[in-house]
Amino acid sequence: MSEREALFNSGVLTSERPGAIRPPRDLWDKKKAGLVVVECPQRIPCNPCATSCPVGAILPFEDINDTPRIDYQKCTGCGICVAVCPGLACFVVDLAYSEDRALYKLPYEMLPLPSKGDTVICLGRQGEELARGTVEAVIEPKRDRTYVIHVSAPKEFANDIRAIRTGDRA
Repeated sequence: MSEREALFNSGVLTSERPGAIRPPRDLWDKKKAGLVVVECPQRIPCNPCATSCPVGAILPFEDINDTPRIDYQKCTGCGICVAVCPGLACFVVDLAYSEDRALYKLPYEMLPLPSKGDTVICLGRQGEELARGTVEAVIEPKRDRTYVIHVSAPKEFANDIRAIRTGDRA
């Protein structure tokens, strides 16, 4: 099965590709507040991440169907793109958060809504449990219903954590 077939059959990215890229490691390790990671591998008519970025770090699209391109020198890790992405494909990872933990700014559209201090289970792309995390902040959306949950969790999962699970199963 080709990677394209795998993506369409499972909805799970299996490797990096245009539209699904990580920040350069030399910047990612040092930039306080983090850098955006975008996993948006399909050409679809969508650009709220680019139109909402206050510093122009997500570059303007030449075609509404383009996949995002990021100028990581400009990215501030603010998380606005996380809240506005209808595909939940944007998130921020701050590797400079602490010595052994990263801060993950993740989109969240489920109930119950977690609270600051809650322990949550951090999940990978396929929903597998990776680590326990602590909710550091819950950012209420300004325009739609996507909250941005800030979770501190082990740094070694920076390439893998993509969601959280809350409630009595955490």
